[in-house]
Amino acid sequence: MPAYDAYTFASFRRAMTVLAGAAACSATLAFMPLPAHADDYDATIQDIEKSMGGVPSFIKQFPKSGLPGAWSELKALEFSDKTALPPKTKALISLAVAAQIPCTYCIWADTENAKKLGATPEEIQEAVAMAALTRHWSTVFNGMQVDFETFKKELGGEMSAAK
Repeated sequence: MPAYDAYTFASFRRAMTVLAGAAACSATLAFMPLPAHADDYDATIQDIEKSMGGVPSFIKQFPKSGLPGAWSELKALEFSDKTALPPKTKALISLAVAAQIPCTYCIWADTENAKKLGATPEEIQEAVAMAALTRHWSTVFNGMQVDFETFKKELGGEMSAAK
């Protein structure tokens, strides 16, 4: 059996992950609804205009067949106050994620939205700092290849064993 270096093994793993992802996507696509009709698109544009007081130009760059579904998801989750999380919390989570991606557009929009929803400068700073802290420790755990089963055991209520 030939010896493989770490690079070759990592390349193989990446290739297998991509193939597995492609297979999963293919299976998912088989169950997706058909593209939206022009009537759905026109109704969506009207709803966006009614909801937002206008239609931002970037909306018209979005694929027509995907806009009704994308708008429905956005409206039902992010813009709704009838969800498990209050709107301010969702805005702070979105800002924290946007800071990690990073997405300048989202950072600006989410910061403005969080402020509009009553977030204080301290809450905004803390949300972003929490994202940074989570990213930091994720880097440590993954980069140092901390054993996941040990990690779960030590942090899952069996802390006395770790003392």
